[in-house]
Amino acid sequence: MLGLLGTIMLLVFAVWFIALRRAPAKTESGARRAARWWIIGGGLVLPMTAIVLILGFGIPLGQRMLPLPVSDGEPLRINVTARQWQWQVNYPDSGIRLTDEVHIPANTPVDLHLTSDDVVHSFWVPRLGGKLDMIPGHTNVLRLQADQPGTYRGQCAEFCGTGHAHMKFRVQVHDQTAFQRWQQEVRE
Repeated sequence: MLGLLGTIMLLVFAVWFIALRRAPAKTESGARRAARWWIIGGGLVLPMTAIVLILGFGIPLGQRMLPLPVSDGEPLRINVTARQWQWQVNYPDSGIRLTDEVHIPANTPVDLHLTSDDVVHSFWVPRLGGKLDMIPGHTNVLRLQADQPGTYRGQCAEFCGTGHAHMKFRVQVHDQTAFQRWQQEVRE
């Protein structure tokens, strides 16, 4: 999208430069025709083309962020509640409760049910994509899927008060067997 918007910006600059350098129309009808061309071309055609191109790229990308049905079974559900200045993580199927850390299996869709106890927060794990606001009294669902095991940093991306800069968490991604082993160890 950056490339597309950069190209549009260069096109607008080129049209602007042409408009500044062009000679004035010699007749009144020529001036009206030129003004009509600039209004239709620069005021309608260029913005409409830009909007169609941006939506053509943006809608499919946004579609991939939606929690669509999974072909085999249900995605793992994790409830995350933000409060100044920590993250409460709850695995409803297993009863596991954590603070400031999330554990997920690799190559498995995970639905994070996000809410806030106090002010607006924003759940963001840059390397896993997706950022979603957490609004008091409302639950938003963010689907994450990590392709490989590892540790990923996350943070609040919405200013939420004096401790905002320290409102961080980590996402630990395990392979399937290590995730099951982790669940058993934590439950014991």
